[in-house]
Amino acid sequence: MNRVLHLHNLVFLLTFSLLGCHPLYGQQKRYTFEKGLMGSPFKLVFYAPGDSIAQLAAQRAFARVEKLNEIMSDYRDGSEINLLSASSGSAKWVVVSEDLFDILAISQNISIKTEGAFDATMGPLVQMWRHATRKGIFPTTAEIKEAKEKTGYQKMQMDSTSRSILLTQKGMRLDIGGLGKGYAAEEAIKELKLMGITSAMMDAGGKIVLTDPPPGSKGWKITVSNGSDSLKTMELANLALATSGPTYRFMEYKGVRYSHIVDPKTGIGLLFHVRTTVISPDGTVADALATAFSVAGIAKSKEYLSRFPNSKVWLVEKQNDHIADWNMLE
Repeated sequence: MNRVLHLHNLVFLLTFSLLGCHPLYGQQKRYTFEKGLMGSPFKLVFYAPGDSIAQLAAQRAFARVEKLNEIMSDYRDGSEINLLSASSGSAKWVVVSEDLFDILAISQNISIKTEGAFDATMGPLVQMWRHATRKGIFPTTAEIKEAKEKTGYQKMQMDSTSRSILLTQKGMRLDIGGLGKGYAAEEAIKELKLMGITSAMMDAGGKIVLTDPPPGSKGWKITVSNGSDSLKTMELANLALATSGPTYRFMEYKGVRYSHIVDPKTGIGLLFHVRTTVISPDGTVADALATAFSVAGIAKSKEYLSRFPNSKVWLVEKQNDHIADWNMLE
């Protein structure tokens, strides 16, 4: 009996010793990694017990984003989303990857709830507006009309049973730039969680996903702006935040500044948008709503927000000659 008890104690002590030496049980250090992905800087900050696990975690997180970019990039001719767009008008249902189906399903859900203020079929208009912005040449009425005729989320049909998609009209082009970075940030964070890292922040070009607070603090300190002189610093954890505004990306034509965000109704860049910040439980939703609320404006966004529980918004826009400020983050 004593020999059995002695052996049990040895096994317990050995197990306890191994657990104590495991890297996940060591002292947590802060690590920061940055990489250019999806046309934006991706900044990853997290707490881990050592250099080796931190390096591996960062590699896996960035590799996941790179894989998603291969699927979702509208800049790459051979990307899965561009191949899907090429099938438009063929009457063929196309089986797609789980990732592409998932993000398009989220997009369609948000499109319905925002009455098309967010729309993944905006590709023809986005392409036209990008070209106009680069060249400084305003698109013609005919060009806008032609591009608009190829858009509309109702023209994309989805079958969850076969995981397939049908684009009903020829010339359609999908563009998920309005929620792709938020989705990628969420997926990168999942890779860290699989490695036992629970305190992390991924900033994907202003689309931020946060998990548990840094050790010894109440939350991650995040500062947001109204687009001019008003700043707000918050301590946040286990949620996502996205900010959108024409501060750096815009087109100026005949003394008028147009946003890089295209209005589905007019087919051109927004005229009255200043800055939108959205806080949501999910990074993909936060990213998409930052675009949708920018397009919809304050009055409509107040209506749409009721369809997204636990989301908050700070929306600033020009109304006539003054600035309107709707701030739920105070």
